[in-house]
Amino acid sequence: MRKSFPLNPKQPERICWGCDKYCATDARGCGNGSGRTMHPAEMLGEDWYLHGDWGLEVDTSTGRGAS
Repeated sequence: MRKSFPLNPKQPERICWGCDKYCATDARGCGNGSGRTMHPAEMLGEDWYLHGDWGLEVDTSTGRGAS
């Protein structure tokens, strides 16, 4: 089972969203040498998941999405 993807996390800037590991910004485990990947809400706003085809099944009761 995959981790559910948070639609609007409280402090998205503290996590790298580039893969399924969701590492802290100072302890990225992917090892690809790139910078931190921002959460879509940081770039597109809190309703980011309503626009486009993200492939998420949204559970509005919990505020979480699953890919």
